[in-house]
Amino acid sequence: MFAPAHIVIGLPLVVGATTSGWAGVAWGALTAALCGGIPLGVLLAGVRSGRFGDKHVKDRAQRPKLIGLIVALVVTVLALMVMLGAPRLMVAGAAAMLSTLAVTGPVTLWWKISFHTAVAAGGVVMLAWILPPVPVYTAGAVLVAALAWSRVVIRDHTLAQTVAGAIAGGAATWLTLAVFFP
Repeated sequence: MFAPAHIVIGLPLVVGATTSGWAGVAWGALTAALCGGIPLGVLLAGVRSGRFGDKHVKDRAQRPKLIGLIVALVVTVLALMVMLGAPRLMVAGAAAMLSTLAVTGPVTLWWKISFHTAVAAGGVVMLAWILPPVPVYTAGAVLVAALAWSRVVIRDHTLAQTVAGAIAGGAATWLTLAVFFP
């Protein structure tokens, strides 16, 4: 339910609808399709064909190609948004995805940082930027903590890897938004 692709598909739609109405939904749909839908399709096809061992890409050696594809798609979305005049917040949201990948992507080459908690924490920060922050951060902290706990319990990550992911994703998103909206 809180897999990175699901958040990347849902969050731009919510942000777009909340801040820019139907036009925002359209921008959110573009972002969701390119940054979430296509990578999810590639991941699922890769698992079926054996290119990826599982949907969580536990083998870090298999991650760079998927991350490279996602980076290329996010850059494509950013270029389209800038060229076509997307709302600033939608551009900032895509830039936050790229910022999070810039932090977590290199780390995952030598340590299995949690993309689940990185994307979830970034999503919480994004929602807190547009909605009342206290309830969003309160509920978000509970959800990210539960997600981190689940990743540790199923032995996909250590506590340190989930905490590092949450810090990386939350900080990258917050810093990106602060640059866009000083």
